[in-house]
Amino acid sequence: MPFGIQMLKTGRESGRKNGIYADLLMMQESRTAATSRKKNATGPAKATAQPYSGPAFQSYNAAVQLLQQGKFDKALAAFEKLLPDAPPELKERCRMYITTCHRQLGKSALQFDTPEEHYDYAVSQLNTGYYEDAREQFGNILAQYPTADYVYYGLAVLESITGRTQECLTNLGHAIELNPRNRLQARVDNDFQNMADDPRFTELLYPEIP
Repeated sequence: MPFGIQMLKTGRESGRKNGIYADLLMMQESRTAATSRKKNATGPAKATAQPYSGPAFQSYNAAVQLLQQGKFDKALAAFEKLLPDAPPELKERCRMYITTCHRQLGKSALQFDTPEEHYDYAVSQLNTGYYEDAREQFGNILAQYPTADYVYYGLAVLESITGRTQECLTNLGHAIELNPRNRLQARVDNDFQNMADDPRFTELLYPEIP
């Protein structure tokens, strides 16, 4: 039975940066496309230089649209087709979106023989910074195994890292109620450093202190 979480700090930080960067790019490109459509709808604008134009950029924008629509298989094919001949300013974006497509497509193919194996996968997502994926996987485990104390502990760690204080306290409370050893683990777990100054966290870990 898994107990606690051994974090891969470097891997988590790297994955977090890549994931956030890709998300920001998607948001920025979505806003740019919306602005462009709005300008076209209001009438002809002054002719300006278009630094990002041409067939490659049109293909790229079409692939991004597929990704935003959740058509990950088609988006993956489009990005992979574009990548070899993509302009330098698009290559890194294409690679990141290809990774995103693989990750999304991989979700539907996931199969686990035991809840512990599923838990290990959820922790790997947490360690690499895919926080929403990790939260989803933890929730899926609890839907089938509602007394899995280590899953509540993993969720508490996730909520601490992402700044969701109340959710952290609630999940850690469940973990300790189901298995009091989790209280001892949490006392020495650096992943709860964001909670250190919260008196409710201290009370949860040291109930014997008045």
